Amino acid sequence: MSGKSFWRPLLLALLALSAVLVVDIDEARAEYGDVVINNYSDAAGMRPAIFPHWFHRVRFRCKVCHSDLGFKFKAGGNDINMVKIIDGQFCGACHNGDIAWSVENCNLCHTGKPGTPTQVHESTVQKLAPVAQQKK
Repeated sequence: MSGKSFWRPLLLALLALSAVLVVDIDEARAEYGDVVINNYSDAAGMRPAIFPHWFHRVRFRCKVCHSDLGFKFKAGGNDINMVKIIDGQFCGACHNGDIAWSVENCNLCHTGKPGTPTQVHESTVQKLAPVAQQKK
């Protein structure tokens, strides 16, 4: 097999794979159980931040964030802003460039669909709320 005939199918396969992996810019990346944080993002012209709860939960015990770092057990229950994160509070305790990526990588967290309220994405409580409203 010549060099040209070997590389062409490989290049085409890589291009096809990259097309599949591209995420639509208008699509929120939140998955079940992720926390959408939009206390200040919309007002600042940023996409809401998406906190991948289960991604962190498989690596850390609950107490690391909810006891040691002070996160409340309620979406929107914390007054999180970028100044506090840069000062090492909340997410900034780990996202400092040593333990995890630093805050200069805005697009790694701010991936939510604009206008999405602060919430636990697709939580059971959210899904049952419309049913409860219909019963009233």
